[in-house]
Amino acid sequence: MEYDVIIIGSGPGGYTGAIRCAQLGLKTAIIEKYATLGGTCLNVGCIPSKALLDSSEHFYNAAHTFAEHGIKLTDLQVDLDQMIKRKQEVVDVTTKGISFLMKKNKIDTFYGVGSFVDPHSIKIAKSDGSEETIKGKNIVIATGSKPMSFPSMPIDKKRVITSTEALKLQEIPKHLVVIGAGVIGAELGSVYARLGSKVSFVEFADSMIPTMDKTLGKELQKVVKKLGADFYFSHKVTKVENTGDEVVVSIDKPKGRGDEPEQITLTADYCLVSVGRRAYTDGLNLEAAGLTADDRGRIDVDNHLRTSVPHIYALGDVIRGAMLAHKAEEEGTFIAETIVGQKPHIHYKLIPGVVYTWPEVASVGYTEEEVKQENIPYKVGSFPFKALGRARASMDIDGLVKVLAHKETDEILGVHMIGARAADMIAEAVTAMEFRASAEDVSRMSHAHPTYTEAFKEACLAATDNRAINM
Repeated sequence: MEYDVIIIGSGPGGYTGAIRCAQLGLKTAIIEKYATLGGTCLNVGCIPSKALLDSSEHFYNAAHTFAEHGIKLTDLQVDLDQMIKRKQEVVDVTTKGISFLMKKNKIDTFYGVGSFVDPHSIKIAKSDGSEETIKGKNIVIATGSKPMSFPSMPIDKKRVITSTEALKLQEIPKHLVVIGAGVIGAELGSVYARLGSKVSFVEFADSMIPTMDKTLGKELQKVVKKLGADFYFSHKVTKVENTGDEVVVSIDKPKGRGDEPEQITLTADYCLVSVGRRAYTDGLNLEAAGLTADDRGRIDVDNHLRTSVPHIYALGDVIRGAMLAHKAEEEGTFIAETIVGQKPHIHYKLIPGVVYTWPEVASVGYTEEEVKQENIPYKVGSFPFKALGRARASMDIDGLVKVLAHKETDEILGVHMIGARAADMIAEAVTAMEFRASAEDVSRMSHAHPTYTEAFKEACLAATDNRAINM
């Protein structure tokens, strides 16, 4: 069988690219190694984690804020089995939706492990032991990523777990150690902290979510600390050991902190290892296609997302850049349109990053650390959620919006938010920055009152000659 495009991997980048290829009239096939479509994001990543995050937030509010709203409850309990069941139902409906979209767009779907036979041929090894080979004029590698680990923290999927196992625990840990306070660690750590677990974050960097603007990490730490979490920043994990009913985590303190011992031992029920992800290109037999991967499994591509073999493309987590589902989606569309001769565009600096804790964290553009490093003249405007009428009405007063604007032109360079609905609010900042808006442009746009988005307008006013109205 011959196709115009074969896509290996059905995550957000793969299935979005497949649909766009089909819309453009290309005969398209998609290959998925697992029994369901959707990749990491829909099955064990974005979607199930958000389901648990929402469930845990409902429980936390019922326990801590409902009474103030005039809602009285007694004998409040967590039914973890039902939480996990609901999470899985959300996943099942979503993945079935992707299957429907493949049929609707007449995309042939193959289940099995795809690997190169030659630059145009892909062998599909199926679960029943049979094999099939298909050919494509163009091939897209969209195989995503998998959790990383280190020799000092061997994953056993029982007590020492990854995000995948954390999404289906059968008990609420009394004590959960989270190695890595980045996006995944922060999200899943906050889930169990809200359900009553003692959570200890161990992070090699000096703050939470260290790749984002430092202000956001500091603000998020304040919020998570209210849940009773402990933090060990600038600490290195030297050993993780499953002793049967417990996990013992040994960590080194940074030198020069008084007379305290240089090593600390934490004992917990579970240890979640969230130290990043690695491109999943194992088993693709890249050599048969004339390709190689680096030591993290990534494949090099040019500005058109072509590999060194011009008809083979790669996207998402298997190439450079942030490992974000929406980045992969944009790249899937980009490749489809490139194949048919269009001139698509992706502004990588304007792909937003989001952390789905509560309050949510969202960011786009330059961080303050980056503008300083690049010697860009800038000014800052910020506005706290506690000054918003809408936030006070909902009791969501934690957080702020921070806007960086060019000191001379007033063009918005970066927007960083932590607060209620920041994940949705960041889209306004992306829109403004795509059109190279100034802080004054946004400050002169009417924002409905009372809303959370007024915080963005007020931050822009603050960046424009310190003109914030409600602060």
